[in-house]
Amino acid sequence: MADARTRNRYFDDLFSTPDLAWMGQNTNHVPAHPAVTDAMIRSVEAGEFNAYAPPMGFEALRSAIVADLGAGSAEALVTEGGVNALAMICKARAKPGTTLVTTDPTWKWPCLFAEQAGAEVVQIPIYDPATSFKLTPEALRAAVDERCAIIYIVDPNNPLGIRYEREEIAAFAEIARSVGALMIHDCTYRDFADGHTPVLQVAPEGTVVSLSFSKWLGLAGMRIGALVAEPKLVDEFSAASTSVLGASVVAQRAAMAGLSVKPEWMQEVRRLDRANKAMIVAAAEAAGLSVPVPVSHGNFLVLETAGTGVSPEAIVEAARREGVMIRQGRYHTAAFGDRFIKVSTSVPSAWAERFCEGLPRYIETARTLNDVPALF
Repeated sequence: MADARTRNRYFDDLFSTPDLAWMGQNTNHVPAHPAVTDAMIRSVEAGEFNAYAPPMGFEALRSAIVADLGAGSAEALVTEGGVNALAMICKARAKPGTTLVTTDPTWKWPCLFAEQAGAEVVQIPIYDPATSFKLTPEALRAAVDERCAIIYIVDPNNPLGIRYEREEIAAFAEIARSVGALMIHDCTYRDFADGHTPVLQVAPEGTVVSLSFSKWLGLAGMRIGALVAEPKLVDEFSAASTSVLGASVVAQRAAMAGLSVKPEWMQEVRRLDRANKAMIVAAAEAAGLSVPVPVSHGNFLVLETAGTGVSPEAIVEAARREGVMIRQGRYHTAAFGDRFIKVSTSVPSAWAERFCEGLPRYIETARTLNDVPALF
């Protein structure tokens, strides 16, 4: 438990930092839409938090999630954050003697869930400009066999920000089907992407989409997400759920309100996000960092640090000392983590400006740091 306590104290210290700029967890800090705030206030004032929610989520929210995804006859299961959906799926499918196949980088927690269930995790390197930082169908086909229980695709990829084309998603689904594997399409960042195709639109059988309201709607602290799949898979996964009393009632009211105003809300969020990205790319290049994927389809950017001569961890610590939270590459990948820092961009313009102004100073401070405390 020592590492868990250290990690908890680390984030507790961040929460205790006055005026902290949260720019490392891809959370959305654009001020909430009034409709979302009002929905939460009304729910609290009505005392709805005194009662348990329906275990699969309010029917209106389940329907709205499916409609928003364009998933036809699929069903939604509302969960306590997107990570809970992924944990549920891995618990249902990952077993000793099976594999979970994903990319490197990927989002690390489903890998942990699969390993906890006794499965082997196979990661395919994609940090390569030769493949446009993407997984290719050929590489995936070579990595799967009859042991494969799960193929896990994060799209847009966190942290790289690449997006897969419709044809690539269809090819991944076909490969999963050929070995009897489940394809998980983690669409957490799809609302920041142009031309995104959820797998359920091209291959509705034997696939599942995981979703989160943390990123596009800014509800990270409310813990609200979902999985969407054909009904028989929803039955299978819900049988493995530990959240038998449902997700937060207040969070679900906020999610329903968010979906009702999503077009106007995301137009403003994406406008700010694009402006922040342009600002950060320019500042990074001026400070000697490079940007391998300048057109990121997520609400974040990877900034390569090799040109600075200092480690990602030292830059992260230097920024933290000035009240800016960014993330080191090793959070995402052991193999490539020494190459980059990651910076979130769905934040107030003032935070992006603060990061850009401070970046040269963070690098100079980093040169003086001999010991960097544990980062998470």
